[in-house]
Amino acid sequence: MEFGKRRRAAVVVLGDIGRSPRMQYHALSLARQANLEVDIVAYGGSDPHSVLLEHPSIHIHTMRQWPSRDGVFPKIFLPIMLLLKPLIQFIMLLWFLCVKIKAPDVFIVQNPPSVPTLVAVKWASWLRRSSFIIDWHNFGYTLLALSLGRSSRFVAVYHWVELRFGKMANGSLCVTKAMQHELEQVWGIKATVLYDQPPEFFRPAQLAEKHKLFCRIKKDIFRSNSPQDCISYGITNHDMQDPKTTLFTNQIDDNYHLKQNRPALIVSSTSWTPDEDFGILLEAAVMYDRRVAALLNENDSNGDEFFWKAIDEGKTFLYPRLLFVITGKGPEKEKYEEKIKKLNLKRVGFRTMWLSPEDYPLLLGSADLGVCLHTSSSGLDLPMKVVDMFGCGLPVCAVSYSCITELVKVEKNGLLFSSSSELADELMMLFKGFPDGCDALRTLRNGVLEMGSSAKWATEWEANAKPLISKVISGDLS
Repeated sequence: MEFGKRRRAAVVVLGDIGRSPRMQYHALSLARQANLEVDIVAYGGSDPHSVLLEHPSIHIHTMRQWPSRDGVFPKIFLPIMLLLKPLIQFIMLLWFLCVKIKAPDVFIVQNPPSVPTLVAVKWASWLRRSSFIIDWHNFGYTLLALSLGRSSRFVAVYHWVELRFGKMANGSLCVTKAMQHELEQVWGIKATVLYDQPPEFFRPAQLAEKHKLFCRIKKDIFRSNSPQDCISYGITNHDMQDPKTTLFTNQIDDNYHLKQNRPALIVSSTSWTPDEDFGILLEAAVMYDRRVAALLNENDSNGDEFFWKAIDEGKTFLYPRLLFVITGKGPEKEKYEEKIKKLNLKRVGFRTMWLSPEDYPLLLGSADLGVCLHTSSSGLDLPMKVVDMFGCGLPVCAVSYSCITELVKVEKNGLLFSSSSELADELMMLFKGFPDGCDALRTLRNGVLEMGSSAKWATEWEANAKPLISKVISGDLS
């Protein structure tokens, strides 16, 4: 397939490139499958996957990030900052897109954020005689409305800019059929659906890989400065240093084994933003803890340590301990960490951590269940984290909203919930008899593996994104 004379593409993200997996995958496909030189213009902060850093045709240009205003300026200055911030970002984007990088055949820009990104990329495409494509992940004005309210004038202006400059693009990609319909019927924009799919490094982990990962993250799991709980009870310095044993696995000679009384490992990835109500997960954890204690007729007067000691001595129970590992960075992280410290749970533990791009897929591939609390500000996008989980063979419990069924097929690869009580019910049902007797969980895992065997990013990109990009560059949009 012929691409432009310049043989070059620019991927634009007004955000942390390390936390923008879809745009990383675009860059990889442009380099690998279209044989283009690729410039990524984005903020730094988190490292992208090593395959990007090592690819000779991918060049990353990091912009300086706008500083956080939290606690720096009084609220009276908020309107001024809302105007000043996009102006500075606009100038910086133009400088990078028009001066710092070579002229591309096409700009591919992530939306949101829409302001000033779409304006800057449109100007740059005009000045450099390039095409530009918008990859619609969501609608920016709906995200802004979460903090300012739908009636805000800033939201109205933002919506107008997003609509006007969205129509100026030479082509559009989007993440769901629901969004495609909304763009065409309401916005007058034709878009091609490019479903998120996991790249090849998202896969189920081998037992040896699990053991080595659990060794690497021991300090995050057994935090010495945190209150003792069902996860850290009985852990000694020898346990911390011993490379042959972890919370979940043992190594005997060259063989690896899963512990029979290990906790169930549940992973949730979050950006700690208002469109994910983490309170639902915390309430569900409390309900699981209390319901199991009631079902097993446990005597509260014995105290938590009586139960923890029995676990430490190797005893198993009908319902396991649960360890929730929450990955990600974001503005509401500290608030929820404080809430977690006050829960005082008997058989549920929480850990928050940030993993490298190489270890994150291994964690998903080592877990027993994924939980997604994404609700979507527009109701039209799908959570990338669930796609990654499916790529690693991990079944998911997800918050129910309008288009989530395009991704989560109930009782085939996951379950949906609308309240903390429903999530607690699902945890009880899925983990009864863990690890060997939970048939419902095994059925979901098998369903994930069956449905995801042929679904990979490279295949999806080749079939849907590549033809559109080729047409846009050649000017053949008939």
